[in-house]
Amino acid sequence: MSNSVEVKYLGHSTFIFESPGGKTVLMEAWVGSNPACPETDRKLPPIDIMLITHGHPDHISDVVEIARQHQPQIACAYELAAWLGGKGVENVTAMNKGGSVVYDGIRATMVDAKHSSGFIEEDGSIVYLGSASGFVIQFENNLRVYYAGDTCVFGDMALIREIYQPDVAFLPIGDLFTMGPEEAAHAVRLVQTPRVIPMHYGTFPILTGTPDQLLQLLPSSVELIELGPGEVCRLDS
Repeated sequence: MSNSVEVKYLGHSTFIFESPGGKTVLMEAWVGSNPACPETDRKLPPIDIMLITHGHPDHISDVVEIARQHQPQIACAYELAAWLGGKGVENVTAMNKGGSVVYDGIRATMVDAKHSSGFIEEDGSIVYLGSASGFVIQFENNLRVYYAGDTCVFGDMALIREIYQPDVAFLPIGDLFTMGPEEAAHAVRLVQTPRVIPMHYGTFPILTGTPDQLLQLLPSSVELIELGPGEVCRLDS
């Protein structure tokens, strides 16, 4: 058994983690309709756990279909959990910021993010789906991942460093709907992780931030891991 966590990028903000214990964690649920996801990756492997940060379409458009097909354990905000339950989705843990769940030895703690959260139904109505969040995920090998979700930079990222001491940060850099490279570089200084993986960029022309822009702003001690859609990396604690 490998002691690494394998990370596969499916484009935009969607990732699959394969844990050292062989469990698969899907981070966000935008796959089949995600224009950045390679065609060969639209058919998912069996998913054991699904974590969802908020209720915008580019994070939950495929959640019902994936949940019904794979029956994973799902963790998300209380309001989003209630909405999913109304659509027949099972195995959903409703939680809120500061809370943790443990699935098969993998601990996921919901942390703060600064963003909105809602879904536009077919009749045009907007359903409020709770406050947006991030997650700190601790795998069986003690690797601690800070997945920031959609957010701006905020000062309490320093608390995430102090409490959880993440080994790697997944940060949005696209600008317009989230922080751009300049703000993300400041987030790295607050969180003080040795590695950063950029996300939520390049899917549409309006998301203008790039990994190269972020790299120019990072100290030389920080490793930027740039993954293209469909690419894989391995992370050790």
